[in-house]
Amino acid sequence: MNPIVHAELAWLTAQGLRERRDRILVTCAGLAPDLDGLTLLGGEAWYARYHHVLFHGYVGAFVTTAVCAALARQRARVAVLAMVAFHLHLLCDLAGSGPGWPIHYYWPTSMREWFWQGQWNLSSWQNSVIGLFTTLAIFACALGPGRRTFVEVFSARWDAVVTQTLRRRFKGEEPVAKSGG
Repeated sequence: MNPIVHAELAWLTAQGLRERRDRILVTCAGLAPDLDGLTLLGGEAWYARYHHVLFHGYVGAFVTTAVCAALARQRARVAVLAMVAFHLHLLCDLAGSGPGWPIHYYWPTSMREWFWQGQWNLSSWQNSVIGLFTTLAIFACALGPGRRTFVEVFSARWDAVVTQTLRRRFKGEEPVAKSGG
């Protein structure tokens, strides 16, 4: 699955949190397994050997959860959701990263591989459908009581503009007039 969909799924996982900061932390937790993708900087051989190994396991999950909890306002809730988002990433990779690409969950204590015989290709229709439904769910968040989108990860101000635009287009709401002189 591509990193954008991983991030969007993690962000959706965090919607029960009241603080933007905490939602961003859980979103980062959902992206954290792909830190081992930085091995590409060492060349294709390193990437092929170490992606899905170095951070796609229990060590990565515990490190990510600890960092997120330490930085969070709602520490316990963020810890649980960070662990969920991290493992959701792994589940998505097991399903849709391509046949024959296992995860080494027990590294560094074991190189035992986790994989699923039904894995589909990264560019599959299944991943496209998941990406589409994820995007539609994000639009639904803008139109619902939460009044926010994934854009909040980058900027609260931009998110307000996107949300207001979506609500005007799909709900017929008028922009909120600014007061002051």
